[in-house]
Amino acid sequence: MMKALISKPVNDLQRQFNELCEKGGGVKGGPVRGKTLELLKFYGQTLNQGASEEIQEHLAAFPDANPWHVCFALGLCWGHLAKVDLTFTEAAIGALEHVNDDDLKTAGSFHLERGPEPIINSLKGGHALFQKVVLPSTLPDTLDRMDRAQQRWLAPIVHPTERPPYIGSWNATAMFMTALFSNPKLAATQMEPKPVLPPGGPIFTGLSILHDAGLVTTAPDTAGIDGNSFEPGVLYTNNALLQSLLAGCTGWSLTDVHSGVYLLGTRHHESDNWIKKAAVTA
Repeated sequence: MMKALISKPVNDLQRQFNELCEKGGGVKGGPVRGKTLELLKFYGQTLNQGASEEIQEHLAAFPDANPWHVCFALGLCWGHLAKVDLTFTEAAIGALEHVNDDDLKTAGSFHLERGPEPIINSLKGGHALFQKVVLPSTLPDTLDRMDRAQQRWLAPIVHPTERPPYIGSWNATAMFMTALFSNPKLAATQMEPKPVLPPGGPIFTGLSILHDAGLVTTAPDTAGIDGNSFEPGVLYTNNALLQSLLAGCTGWSLTDVHSGVYLLGTRHHESDNWIKKAAVTA
């Protein structure tokens, strides 16, 4: 057995993971793999039910908007830059369509602890990308089409001189994750990282915890976020680790793994409420 790996856990998943660490019985005396994966599956799927309802509500509220703009806006919320609010989404859509001070100011007013600048800069960078990249007019209904759209989106991002500021690993990928959540039946079929899912922040932390517990074979890559350096390789390295977890348990998808690992690695005290809110609406 090993000591609890998460100090000051902030949600039920983390508390139960610590209990599995202390019981031992797995690799390195750590948590049993099967029980840990079932834990990640339960909480990942619970969170995802709420996430799907959230993006569907925002898409329905703005039926005439570019659906990718709606997905980009909610990606900023899920990246813990902005509060989830229809007024924020409306302003973000306006700024992505035509950069203007009024919409940027309104969107920035929904900031969380990192302030308005990451929101404003992300929207400016997003606008610049939407000017360069032509995406399908409707959200893709197959994983292959979703992957092809993401490859188009990533092309200027991985280019050393074309990447707009503040489009790092999260803003390069979160929009496609929210698009997947808008179609839960499609998301449920995702068994490989096509499209790739966001690799940084809590995902990196969660994968690191699982590596310390002996449940993934290699440590995750560090990921540059926002305006920092962006190494596209990190997308594929960390998504491959998520896929290795998927293979150890049946009845779940890559987005379920991703959300479970996110909850394992987050330090947000609100994360317990996200789970409970999702469970109530399910």
